[in-house]
Amino acid sequence: MKVLVGIKRVVDYNVRIKVRSDGSGVETDGVKMSVNPFDEIALEEALRMREAGHASEVIVVSVGGDECQQQLRTGLAMGADRAIQVRPEGEVQPLTVARILLAIAQREQPGLVLLGKQAIDDDCNQTGQMLAALWDRPQATFASRLELAGEAARVTREVDAGLETIEVDLPAVVTVDLRLNEPRFVKLPDIMKAKRKPLEVIEFGDLEIAPDPSMAVSHHAPPPPRARGIMVEDTAQLVAELKNRGLL
Repeated sequence: MKVLVGIKRVVDYNVRIKVRSDGSGVETDGVKMSVNPFDEIALEEALRMREAGHASEVIVVSVGGDECQQQLRTGLAMGADRAIQVRPEGEVQPLTVARILLAIAQREQPGLVLLGKQAIDDDCNQTGQMLAALWDRPQATFASRLELAGEAARVTREVDAGLETIEVDLPAVVTVDLRLNEPRFVKLPDIMKAKRKPLEVIEFGDLEIAPDPSMAVSHHAPPPPRARGIMVEDTAQLVAELKNRGLL
């Protein structure tokens, strides 16, 4: 069984985000870029499935310019067998990414597609659900535990009320949460080996996908600075201050 894993290039989660002075976007010059943390967890789970004998091949795919090859090579260094880069025409929205992943899934015929539940840059949380709908296959989102049993997968999901366990037939789309696993550390020999693994580049036009109407972001701005707090002497002063601010 093949497992297809989608990964996205994002600003590293340890980096403090800064908005460009002209408001055109987030500053990325000289900023460390990494694999989206949720996607890294999805890849780790796929690798564990292969090591347990449940999968025969792990394929990582990313949609983006040539700069995303760095993250694809990281996926190969973690242990993926091969990588696919789809080079888009301009900016793409989640629905377009879902259509691209659908085209790759139809070509590769994976038994399972694993995605992070969301990307930490836009927090859309849409691509996995859209892919499942377009592919007309079952989906399980926010997975904190994943078990394969024959032609089905048992998924424990994190929901508002606690945990929910469902069973879906394969092929299926599963989006993963943070508590599913702890991704492995990439070693230098693995990085060297990754340079020799196949990385296929596909042009967006070759997939014969009609581009979807895109949403244009006109301006970026940092959140307003938080007002400085005050120290109160006693409860009476606290109540008076709350009333003064219209909170009581």
